[in-house]
Amino acid sequence: MSTNLPPEELSAELVKESKSNKTVEESLHVVEPFTSATVIPEPVVNRRELWSYYLYYNGDNSVGPMSYAMTLFQSLAFAAGYDPVKGPGSSCNVDNASGQCVLPWLGGTKTVSSVVLVANGVSFAVMTLIFTTIGSAADYGTFGRWLLFVITVICWAAQYSTMSLTDPSRWGVAMALYMIGFITYGATLVFYAAAFPRLARNTARARKLLQNYESGEISKEEYDLETSLEKNRISNISTTHSNIGYIGTLCINLSVLIPLQNDPKSDNYALLLTNTYWVILGIWWFIFQQPRPGPPLPKGESYLTIGWKQIWSAINQYKRLPYTFIYLFSFFLLADGLNTTTTLVGICQNDKFSFSFLQNTYLGLAQAVTSTMATLGYWYIQRYWKLSTKTMFAVTNVVTVLIPVWGMIGIWTTQLGFHNAWEFWAYNIVFGLFQAPYYAFSQTMMAELSPPGFDNMFFGLFGLSNRASSTIGPNVIQAIIDHTGNNWMGFPFLFALCACASLVIWFGVDVVKGRNDAVAWAKEIRAKGEYTESPARALQGRNHEPRMVHD
Repeated sequence: MSTNLPPEELSAELVKESKSNKTVEESLHVVEPFTSATVIPEPVVNRRELWSYYLYYNGDNSVGPMSYAMTLFQSLAFAAGYDPVKGPGSSCNVDNASGQCVLPWLGGTKTVSSVVLVANGVSFAVMTLIFTTIGSAADYGTFGRWLLFVITVICWAAQYSTMSLTDPSRWGVAMALYMIGFITYGATLVFYAAAFPRLARNTARARKLLQNYESGEISKEEYDLETSLEKNRISNISTTHSNIGYIGTLCINLSVLIPLQNDPKSDNYALLLTNTYWVILGIWWFIFQQPRPGPPLPKGESYLTIGWKQIWSAINQYKRLPYTFIYLFSFFLLADGLNTTTTLVGICQNDKFSFSFLQNTYLGLAQAVTSTMATLGYWYIQRYWKLSTKTMFAVTNVVTVLIPVWGMIGIWTTQLGFHNAWEFWAYNIVFGLFQAPYYAFSQTMMAELSPPGFDNMFFGLFGLSNRASSTIGPNVIQAIIDHTGNNWMGFPFLFALCACASLVIWFGVDVVKGRNDAVAWAKEIRAKGEYTESPARALQGRNHEPRMVHD
């Protein structure tokens, strides 16, 4: 087989060889770059499309659905609750309160902190259902493009609806709107990220690198390194845009929160501004995104069932893709630990600052500024010293482990361990310096370990690892808090999760071998049968006549 064929001819050659007497293994004795598992020519990314991709993430910066919405929900729940020591009718917000606050819940009571954690746990469970049911289906036709649009619009609608949350008696509605916004926000991140690999392999630089490799001007090692850096360039720039958007949104909100700080609706107005900022910047991605459709949905398949079939088929390939699945498993634990740690620290922070949107805005600015500096700084360091994605990711993991360690100190003393205002300032600064790059590098790691052309399938599994795992942490922590009445007792469990996951990633994931395995796996699926049929069927080795797909 020729080693210098363009992707389209290479795909045709593979199909020809699948009809011959050669085995797949014989055809794949050399692992080569493979830019797409489909044979549909994909357009080169232009400047307008790339900037609209960045601007979407600039608006989708988490200020509304994660920060403000949770603070508003927790504030209304706290105002509606009562002190269990003094009984129903008492206030949780008086000087002589016991420090505990409960709400009526399913015939009994539950602490406000536990209610917030339950909302998060259920939200992550629903995200899991979304990713498993329709995540992989986004690889077919234009379904993925429309899926992101629909869930984005639902998130926007939920955020605008928070204007109705003006009384503590509406804490249940606040919980529902927070969950809808959080679920759809989490889904937008996954399906937005799924577009990243296709963009990264279709930039002008990525195409040029492939041409240089095919012509023999650069070695495979140099090709792998430079394409990895190209992926990191796009990932880091998009993350920087998210941080810039975070700063911009918070600064705009100060124009409302400072002059109207005594207005009972000032928090609602801040959420209105935050959401409008996202709408204005996010709509352009749906206008300027170039068509890169996947193959048509196979006959006899349904968008509601094909995702489950593909995920099951992909999971069954763990022996062929060991490092991809080791990473997914370890990221499952790491994401659970980090996401739940962030929520728990946020609960402690809201309690400390009496649910102040203004104070949270100042803290958010500290985090956003350092996040932007860190993302750009890490990218410069990586590019200058040609460091691998895994090395950069490992650096961020160290702080992921240390955050719950610091929280554990608060179990034994009130002098340290997220009990003081200065600690939350320090936390937000440290989080910005080390955890913002975490998101960029974790995404790039997944892109490098994903079989080309199966982006939504494996980013669906990635999203599943990120979100499904977080159905465990919040539920475990809320049970601990209900039993002990102490928010800080949840930190030891979170430390164990983060530490175990980081160790597995550091010592158990070989990105180079994993990338080669992923490319070979994608080629084998193509050699066994057309990708226009369900990959699940191809994996099952069904015999059929291959058919090429053309524009």
